[in-house]
Amino acid sequence: MKNLERVYIRLPNWIGDVCMSRPAIEAALASGLTIVACGKPWAQALLADLPNLQFLALSGQWRQDRRRIKAHRSAHPGAGRSVGLLLPDSLTSALAFRLAGLQCAGYQDDGRSLLLKWGFAKPSQTLHAVQSWYWLTREAFARWGLTLAAQPADSLYLPSGADAIAAAQAALSAAAATDAPILIAPTATGEHQGRNKVWPHFDSLTRQLQAQGYTVVMSPPPNEVAQAQANAPTATVLPALDLAAFVALLRQCRLVICNDSGVAHLAALTETPQLTLIGVTNPTRTRPWTPRAQLLGTYGHWPSVDDVLGTVNQLLRNE
Repeated sequence: MKNLERVYIRLPNWIGDVCMSRPAIEAALASGLTIVACGKPWAQALLADLPNLQFLALSGQWRQDRRRIKAHRSAHPGAGRSVGLLLPDSLTSALAFRLAGLQCAGYQDDGRSLLLKWGFAKPSQTLHAVQSWYWLTREAFARWGLTLAAQPADSLYLPSGADAIAAAQAALSAAAATDAPILIAPTATGEHQGRNKVWPHFDSLTRQLQAQGYTVVMSPPPNEVAQAQANAPTATVLPALDLAAFVALLRQCRLVICNDSGVAHLAALTETPQLTLIGVTNPTRTRPWTPRAQLLGTYGHWPSVDDVLGTVNQLLRNE
């Protein structure tokens, strides 16, 4: 495409999904075009290390978002064309971008084909979310005359800044938990196909790890503290942290034990070993994108406490 200058990329709406979109964003930046990542305000922290990336905070309300995108375009007119790339499948994301005057690329889902200039059918083979969004990005840029790397990297990484590290260390010190603890995440937002995404035995596991002399901590967001305490009442509760500080906290732990949820993908941004417990989700598409994660359980069947404890002890021996 001649005179293409700027690409507005609509980010996914969930923490784990934004983590998994990083390879697509990195590839887009490597094209040399101006990239504007558009998403929930908290998403900026998960992309803050990417050089030259612009960020536009959205509300999730398509009328407001249309106005914000249009205002950004007016404030940054440039000399070339702007287009949109929609990573989510939603109709409202396509509507907001199209009414803001952007011709867009995206998957032909949710009845939005008429709103897309470059619509793509999803690949027939089952892809991991990282691969799916990367494929879409690569195909869209190819339509625009730009070639991206054939495959995404096999892991994710987000460095932690000094302020985030200091906040994480302060949280550990306040709870007297400074000896590289085990972090558990005994909550998960929402349900998957009507089923609870939380492994049901965090209490028993926590007590057995504590009996072995390990410090077990958790740092749930404020709205999940009650659920976390109900699921693991003896674990040490750290203060709630922002996303950057929470990632830094994960770096200071010896092991992360979590559900297939946002924490698993945040841990994938670090080099901390993690054990991800599977029971109601399909890991083919949503497993943490890192070789440092070990999965236990299967789609439709949670692992037992004994299986988890045995795997945890093996991971701790190998650290």
